[in-house]
Amino acid sequence: MTDQIQEIVTGLPDLTEVTGVWAVVDGRVARGDAAFAADLGIALARTYGTEGQIWQCRSVFDHLLRLLATTAGPENVTQALRLVSSAEVTSRKLDRYTASLLASSHEATDLAAAFTGRASEELRACLVHELVLRGVVVEEMPGIAGWATSPHWSHHPLSWLPLTLSDVEEHADLPRYSIRGSSHSMPYGPSGSRELAVFANARVPSAKETTTQAAATAMARAVANWAEESNGRIEARVFDLAEPLDAESVPNALLTLGLECLHGVGKKTALSVAVRPPAQAWRVLFAAASTGGAYNSGSYGAYGRLATWQSLAALAGSPEGATAAEVEARVRNCVWHGFDADTKWFEQVAWDIGLATLSPDRRRLAVLAATDTD
Repeated sequence: MTDQIQEIVTGLPDLTEVTGVWAVVDGRVARGDAAFAADLGIALARTYGTEGQIWQCRSVFDHLLRLLATTAGPENVTQALRLVSSAEVTSRKLDRYTASLLASSHEATDLAAAFTGRASEELRACLVHELVLRGVVVEEMPGIAGWATSPHWSHHPLSWLPLTLSDVEEHADLPRYSIRGSSHSMPYGPSGSRELAVFANARVPSAKETTTQAAATAMARAVANWAEESNGRIEARVFDLAEPLDAESVPNALLTLGLECLHGVGKKTALSVAVRPPAQAWRVLFAAASTGGAYNSGSYGAYGRLATWQSLAALAGSPEGATAAEVEARVRNCVWHGFDADTKWFEQVAWDIGLATLSPDRRRLAVLAATDTD
């Protein structure tokens, strides 16, 4: 440990602000000394640990990682990998975050270092799918293809996902990172023109609720972080219909199901429903899964992609054990609706989702509603 690093580590708890430390590190990295940033991060973790760190340590460490992971150049990639792969630092959550940072800021050719050098299997798996989400053909990338196509990681949960994007996934809202923070779009709620198609005397078939805990959990996978890590709430329910339901009658059917999220809909509280393509449902759920709600940062791209397909599979009624291709085919054959309502259940702040999925035989209607607030 150099004298300067020792001085920073020792004096950190006494600082009331850490911008001075940031400036020192920024200067060293700008002059080509990326190793200094990694050495400082490792020393901080060794001294203060990775759990329950003092706020000064958390702030400086995140700045170090962001600086290395978002600054162009292969040496910065190498040192970012060395930092997060050190014994004092490594964690699965940090690997997911790092993979998102690296994939958003570096050429895939530079990121091959993660697959030929020191990096955890978790970071590699996440990095593969972060790159896939950004349109990289990983099966053709030297240094990456060998690992990505190897059967040795077939046990990993992310291996269920295909190594290419379908057109359902082509418009993923991915975060943009900088040294100081990040930004992302929020595609929640019905998009485009709204249609209100609720008819007072329309007849809909009777429905029987068949929701199981397993089904509700699976449908809510993409938005679970809103409830677990923020202020969100979720309603996920499944109904079997006595007769086939016309897609145009879904708005009326929603009003007969006793949904908590639609309690209070009436003359003064309208229900807005519109048919949506599967790609729109995927985009909304992916944003929720990958970037989180009001007070959390989600699961990032790789696990966000997985959680999104898990939710879509359950909403569409795909059988357990279905392949990604089978799930996608089932999803395409369903009729998807986006809905919202100005009820007390929905927070009406920025994080509201309403999806209703009519099965290919029109005899099953699955509903997922989620809301969060700051």
